[in-house]
Amino acid sequence: MTLLDITPRTAPSGRLDGLPVAIVGAGPVGLAAAAHLVERGIDFVIYERGESIADAVRSWGHTRLFSPWEHLIDDVAARLLAQTDWQAPAAGVAPSGAELVRDYLAPLAAHPAMAPHIVLGTRVTAITREGMDRTRTAGRSQAPFLARTSGPDGVSEHAARAVIDASGTWANPGRLGSHGLDPLGFEAVADRVTPALPDVLGADRARFAGRHTTVVGAGHSAANTLIALATLAQLEPGTRATWLIRNAKAARVSTAEDELEGRGKLGSRLEALIASGRIAVVDSFEIARLEPAGDGVRIHGRRGDGMQTHETDLIVNATGFRPDLDMLRELRLGLDEIVEAPRRLAPLIDPNLHSCGTVEPHGYRELAHPESGFFIVGMKSYGRAPTFLLKTGYEQVRSVVAWLAGDAEAAGRVELVLPATGVCSTDAGGCCA
Repeated sequence: MTLLDITPRTAPSGRLDGLPVAIVGAGPVGLAAAAHLVERGIDFVIYERGESIADAVRSWGHTRLFSPWEHLIDDVAARLLAQTDWQAPAAGVAPSGAELVRDYLAPLAAHPAMAPHIVLGTRVTAITREGMDRTRTAGRSQAPFLARTSGPDGVSEHAARAVIDASGTWANPGRLGSHGLDPLGFEAVADRVTPALPDVLGADRARFAGRHTTVVGAGHSAANTLIALATLAQLEPGTRATWLIRNAKAARVSTAEDELEGRGKLGSRLEALIASGRIAVVDSFEIARLEPAGDGVRIHGRRGDGMQTHETDLIVNATGFRPDLDMLRELRLGLDEIVEAPRRLAPLIDPNLHSCGTVEPHGYRELAHPESGFFIVGMKSYGRAPTFLLKTGYEQVRSVVAWLAGDAEAAGRVELVLPATGVCSTDAGGCCA
């Protein structure tokens, strides 16, 4: 086996014959992968940890995406849905996450060719090779994968001919500490810290009304929450919002020319709210320690050459997301040391090299690992990089499934044109694609 075994397969053989492809995650990209497998006539099973499909998307369902419908529906999935009474949503409209689920993902998952293959409420806790840990080489590529799962019926193991990990990063947020760890004292105030993209104007309104909230993070998920808090402040007296970032400049959400209109407008709205004083900014602040301050939080951090404190009632952690790699410890991965993305993909997305949202289309070659037949796709494939668009994920799975089908020509060609963007340094990832 070569370092990256990317030779297209014609069909499974031996111990792999008759086994399904295992897909981890029933979100937009995982369901698109399944649709491509349906069209190719390849058996599959999807394991979804949530009690319903697209569980992560439902978590931020109140948030409007940047992309209009034409960038959010996979072509093969649309062909599959066209066999039913499904009506395609109107082009040119950017839906909310809830609308994405209701009008596209739920009908797709309910299709007769999809529904019997989706296992809900079941978390994949580990993936390995049958009879082999990561150190054993002889016969490795011919050994089935084993997915260990935890679900309503307990812990079990399931064999697969290949694995497509589309589990995303939503369940594994970044840490508040600038060093990548939870700050000292975090446990004492954990009940006063909320995940990214709370429903400030809806289900979570009572928690934020009349209180001072500090949003930590420098990208679009932070911007969405800050704008919602500024709106709430006009409706609920005493509501205040502060944006805390570790960089010297607050304007990390660009107002540059962007073919995704909603994304370009977000920066302009945030800039205006800061200029009017409706959102306060604390920049160049590196969080080191947290402690209770009455019912709120006292944040200690480094700012310039000294230490400062900042007091708030609540903290929203909008510091981005990172991939959960624990379940992959027994596989041979080829990950970049910086962004934790596949090594061939990493140079295209490393924010240290370029942070703008337009990424060169890529497929199975860039996503390949030394573990033949295993692919990470979707937001998780970007590791800690923040520039993912759903349309990119759909191109990824088109290429990967073609590779699994042995169709070298289709796997190798590019079938994607992405919208141009001047927007840089986001942390919203796939949530607002």
